[in-house]
Amino acid sequence: MNLKVRLAVMNFLEFAVWGAYLTSMGNYLGKAGMGAEISWFYTIQGIVSIFMPTLMGIVADKYIQPQRLLGYCHLLAGAAMIGLFGMGQASQTPNEVLFIAVYTFSVAFYMPTLALSNTSAFSILKSNGLDTVKAFPPIRVFGTVGFILTMWIVNCATWDNGSLSFLLSENAHKFQYTHYQFLVSGVLSILLFLYCFSLPACPLVKKETKSWVETWGFDAFKLFKSREMAMFFIFSCMLGMSLQVTNGYATPFITSFKGDPAMLDTFAANNATLLVSISQVAEALCILLIPFFLKRYGIKVVMLIAMLAWVLRFGFFGLGNPAFPGVTFFILSCIVYGVAFDFFNVSGGLFVDQKCDVKVRASAQGLFMLMTNGLGASIGTILAGMVINHYCHWTDDGYLMGDWKTCWFIFAGYALVVAVAFAVLFRPKKEQK
Repeated sequence: MNLKVRLAVMNFLEFAVWGAYLTSMGNYLGKAGMGAEISWFYTIQGIVSIFMPTLMGIVADKYIQPQRLLGYCHLLAGAAMIGLFGMGQASQTPNEVLFIAVYTFSVAFYMPTLALSNTSAFSILKSNGLDTVKAFPPIRVFGTVGFILTMWIVNCATWDNGSLSFLLSENAHKFQYTHYQFLVSGVLSILLFLYCFSLPACPLVKKETKSWVETWGFDAFKLFKSREMAMFFIFSCMLGMSLQVTNGYATPFITSFKGDPAMLDTFAANNATLLVSISQVAEALCILLIPFFLKRYGIKVVMLIAMLAWVLRFGFFGLGNPAFPGVTFFILSCIVYGVAFDFFNVSGGLFVDQKCDVKVRASAQGLFMLMTNGLGASIGTILAGMVINHYCHWTDDGYLMGDWKTCWFIFAGYALVVAVAFAVLFRPKKEQK
C-alpha cells in the first residue's frame, strides 16, 4: 500500500476513536445519572494532557518505537472504553466513581496518542525521504474525516430489540444517547492497535542527555520574562477556557429541546451529533484560510478574529432553536467554530514557532498546549459546568433543560471581555505579514 495512504488510514482511525464519544458523551451521562459531572469528564482530558503526553514522549524517545507505543496506548485506552460499555450494559446507572476511574484510565492513554501519531508519521515520512511540510497536511486531513464520520455513525446508529439500524428520526436507542458510543470507540482503538504493527519501523535515535528540567519542558517557563510572550501565554490560557465548553454541552443543549413538545420532532433536536459535526467540517476548511490571513493581517488580528468568533459561537447558540428559522443560528455557530478553533490554535502555534529560540521551541509548544488544552480548558470546563448546573437541571426524561440562553450569553460575554483586553494589552513586537 502507498506509504501516504497507510499513514492516512492511521490518522483516520486515530481521530475516529475520539469522534465516537467526544461530542455525544454528555447525552449519555445525563441519562446515566452523571449529568452534573459532565464538566469533570472533559476536565479530566485537560488534566491528563498536562503530564501524560510528556511522559509517553520520553518513553518513545528512549525505549519503545513511537508507532508501537502508539499501538500499546490504544490497546489500553480501547480496552477501558469497552469496559465503560460493559458497565453501561450491566446497569442504566453505573457506579459513578468506578465509571470515572475507568474513563480517566482510558483518556490518560488516549491523549498522548495525538502527539505519538504525529511523531510516527513525521519519522516514517522522513525515513522515506519525503518532505513533511508538503506530505503531512493532506494525511492529517483524513483524521478530521475520521472524526466526522464516526460522529455521523454514532448519531444515526441504533441498537433496538436486538437489531442494528441507521435512523435520522427520533429513537431513544441511538448510540449518541447510549453506552454503545464507547463500544464504537473501543473497537476502533483495538483496530488501530493491530494496524500500528503493520507500519514501518521508526528507529530510536540516540539524543543528547538533558536535565530533568529540559526533559519535562520546564525551561520554556523562562519565556515569561518577556512581556510579549507572557501576555501571549496568559491570553492563551484565558481563551483556552472556551475550548471544551461546546464539546461537552452542545449536544445536551440541542437535545434538550426534545423536552418541548413543539420541538420534539425537529430534525436538529433528534440529530444533535450530526448537526454539531458541521463544526468539524468548518474546522477542516478554515485551516486553508490561515496562511492568507496571517500574511495579510498578522498574528494579532488573526487571533483577535478567533476571539470574536468565540463570541459568535456562543451567542448564536443563545439565539437559536431547532425549528426554522432558529436552526440557522445553530448552523452559523457551527460554521464560525472553524474560525474560532483554527485561527487560535494553529496561528498560535505558528507564533510560538516564529518567536522562540530553536533550543526551547519544542518546550514552548508544549507550554502553549499546557496553557490552552491543559490549564485553560480544565478551568473553563469546570466553571462552565458550575454555570450550567446553576441555570439548568436534568429532567426525569433525561433532558438538560433550563435557562440555556443566559448560559450561552454569559460565555459569549466572557469571550468578548477577553477579546477587548487582548486588543488593548497584547502588542507583538513585530507583526508577521
